[in-house]
Amino acid sequence: MPDNLFIPSVDLRIGSLEEYNRRQKDKAARSQAKPKARPCITISREYGCTGYPMAELLREILMQRTGDEWVMIDKAVIEEVASRHNLSQEILETLGENSRMLSEILATFSPRWKSNYDYFLPLSQHVAALAEQGNVLILELGGSIITRHLEHSYHFRIFASERFKISTLARRLNIEEEEAEKLMHRQQKVRDRFTRDFLSQDDHDPLLYDLMFNNDRCAPEQIAYTIANFVLGQPR
Repeated sequence: MPDNLFIPSVDLRIGSLEEYNRRQKDKAARSQAKPKARPCITISREYGCTGYPMAELLREILMQRTGDEWVMIDKAVIEEVASRHNLSQEILETLGENSRMLSEILATFSPRWKSNYDYFLPLSQHVAALAEQGNVLILELGGSIITRHLEHSYHFRIFASERFKISTLARRLNIEEEEAEKLMHRQQKVRDRFTRDFLSQDDHDPLLYDLMFNNDRCAPEQIAYTIANFVLGQPR
């Protein structure tokens, strides 16, 4: 059974991203002053934690409180954006060829990533462009590492006990707990290998984050409201 049944539709999120870009263009056309930096929020989680339900609620809270459009992106959205030339160009227009941030991002990658240059360069470019615009939630993608150079970025991590993650996966995917445990370990190894091999970092390192949440003790609603309060109450 696929392990992405509880992930929001990519088409819906692409539609949100298109609306986000339209509004950003409208604002830029009406204002001559340099726009104030808007927050970029990264969410990292151990596989099996309730990241997507929390992020969806967080987005709703942020839009309600700020009155602005917020967009949520992950690997599936970035890959879809890269395949849609017009939308991709609109996003990359915000990122100059000599962007200091992009140079810093590329310096983050380990030399081993160069064998996957054609894949990771456009991914990094899109993440960087969206992060610089702000009002964006970045799920996974090594977001806390890639965007750490941005002063307006905030980084959060969700962790949990194996018991919690296994039962959550089994319930959400309607699979046996034994299968859920194997899936959890397999997918976590993939994530850990990515940050270790290509970002030369350990995303379990607490120093990468502003706040960390124990999913055993914190429900998605608690995490979402805590992050919103922290970000909107912390000028940078």
